[in-house]
Amino acid sequence: METIRQERINILLQKDLGEIFQVELRHVSRGAMVTVTKVKVTPDLSMAKVYLSLFATSDKDELLKKIRSHSKEIRGKLGSRVRNQLRIVPDLSFYIDDSLDYIENIENLLNE
Repeated sequence: METIRQERINILLQKDLGEIFQVELRHVSRGAMVTVTKVKVTPDLSMAKVYLSLFATSDKDELLKKIRSHSKEIRGKLGSRVRNQLRIVPDLSFYIDDSLDYIENIENLLNE
């Protein structure tokens, strides 16, 4: 069960990370659309799991590796945005959110 503080920080980080990927990190995504679908912060606020949906790319794993290699840059940009709300910027770990692919697959199976 998440606390209200964790939920608020999840929403704050999701919003700010989404803006960072759309505006400031176009050189990393190179034409692919990166959407932050969910953020889960640990209770001590030291770690955040960031779930990403990747569209318009042929190799999602390669793009995820590239995003992970730029995680320090992303954390720095996030820190400059949330420095007045959080004392410590959490470490970021990125994962592919394949729930939309799963839903599409189920819809295709139901339509057959």
